[in-house]
Amino acid sequence: QVQLVESGGGLVQAGGSLRLSCAASGRTFSSSHMGWFRQAPGKEREFLAAITPSAIAKYYADSVKGRFTISRDNAKYTVYLQMNSLKPEDTAVYYCAARETFSSDYYSTAAYSYWGQGTQVTVSS
Repeated sequence: QVQLVESGGGLVQAGGSLRLSCAASGRTFSSSHMGWFRQAPGKEREFLAAITPSAIAKYYADSVKGRFTISRDNAKYTVYLQMNSLKPEDTAVYYCAARETFSSDYYSTAAYSYWGQGTQVTVSS
C-alpha cells in the first residue's frame, strides 16, 4: 500500500515556475513507477510525466516537454515536478500517482493503483 501527498501548488503569474512535491509512504516507493497528471475543470485527467523506479527513464507529454521536469529522491520517498514557463492553460489540479509494476501505457490513468489528493495550480495571465 502506498499513500501519496502532493504539495507545492499555488498561484503564479504566467512565465513563472513552481515545484510540486509528492511524498510517499510505504516500503515500496523505491520500486514504484511514478507519474504526474493534471485535471482542469470539465476536462479529463491528463498525463504529464512519468519516471521509472531508478529514474533511468522519464516520459513526458508533448504539451509539457521542455518546460516540466520529473525527478525523484528515493531516500526521501519523494517525487518532484519542476514546472517552468507556466501558462494560464496549465491551471489545473495536479496529481501524483504510483504503480508497483511496469506498464507500457504509463500515460494512462488506468495503469496506476495509487493517487494523491491533488494540489491546485493556478497560473494568472
